[in-house]
Amino acid sequence: MATQDSQSILFTNTQPQQGFRLLELTPELEELLSSKDAPTLELKSPSAALARAVVDPSALEYVNLCTPTQTYRIRQVQSSNSLHILRPSLGQISQADIKVVEAEAGESGALKLPDEAVTAIAKCGSTLELHVPPTGFSAVPFLEKSLRLYDRRSGDDDGDIAMDEVSNETGGMDPIETRKLRDRVCADIPVSSAQCESGWTDLCAFVDVKQGVSWRPSAQMRLKVWKRLMEGAILQGIDLEKQFLVADLWRSVLDDDDASEPPFPRALLEAVARRLCVADERPLLAHEIKWASFDRTECTQWVSEIYLAATAPTPSSAIGRSDFLRAWKDCLPESWRGDAALSKLQEGSYQSPDPTTICFVEPSQRQQVLKTSAAAPAAAAAAKAKTTRNWHELLKNQKRR
Repeated sequence: MATQDSQSILFTNTQPQQGFRLLELTPELEELLSSKDAPTLELKSPSAALARAVVDPSALEYVNLCTPTQTYRIRQVQSSNSLHILRPSLGQISQADIKVVEAEAGESGALKLPDEAVTAIAKCGSTLELHVPPTGFSAVPFLEKSLRLYDRRSGDDDGDIAMDEVSNETGGMDPIETRKLRDRVCADIPVSSAQCESGWTDLCAFVDVKQGVSWRPSAQMRLKVWKRLMEGAILQGIDLEKQFLVADLWRSVLDDDDASEPPFPRALLEAVARRLCVADERPLLAHEIKWASFDRTECTQWVSEIYLAATAPTPSSAIGRSDFLRAWKDCLPESWRGDAALSKLQEGSYQSPDPTTICFVEPSQRQQVLKTSAAAPAAAAAAKAKTTRNWHELLKNQKRR
């Protein structure tokens, strides 16, 4: 316990105070920053137009802290107790920094301070914390709004682009220009580069260097590419589960009649092949995909989703379950047909407007669908219990009479 004879530590404070913001680091981020090869971190936020298109307009102003692989939302947290940033005093402090008694300051205008003196240079009434929502971060919603849609000509005013507007180059794509165009799109997307690359791959996005445009194929186009490459692989004897040359797969989809005018760009086929490739063998976007082998389970599930997205995107366009299962099997190689079952579908990727129909659920809506599905049995049980209780009360009242 301190006594009057104990040596005191002089506490001072500068005027004006410096502007500091305190950021609370997660253990993972602290370990990353203290590593020998610490990466460069990025502060990223979407453009105003992109933010309005993807998130709630009332929450436009936000910034994310991105490592090469992870994303954190920066949130300001108010504190009832202010935090002071201190620094040791160097033995002297001028009257400009602290108001002192003239007699103590002396004629020199400076106060001799002991080594134990500290000075508060900043006062922080709030801190910044890093937050990751339960659903994590995804680049897909931002990419869907940033990339032009590659689809057959529809005549609608929804931004769909006709296929004949896209260059059908069969090879020789400049990897440097391709990367520049891809990086230009990802610059405004507030997630890490790894998460942006993952979203790009999931959408089967591709770059048309000749036109200088980045595209995302519609579900109809992805289904068309899949059917064409599956048929070509069967005719050419390519086993999709074993390693094959992507160039051979491209040649297998070309007919003699359309060799000069391919049915779709080679870059699109390569994007689909990259998406379906076994995860451990999937090359980075910066690297050319020469060899590939498809993950049977992943591929079967993916085909079911794009078929639903292409044929039954909304509850009003739902199709019969038996019709869906039959069509799904027809889209698979013969040896895979037995894998087509509703139990193999990803949870939340579909819903049934009625017991006999099925339709697609967009990834952004799946959490809500899962919550609704989980609440339905509980609501049904509560309703049944209430009905049973009402009957018991009715019988009890009749006995009393």
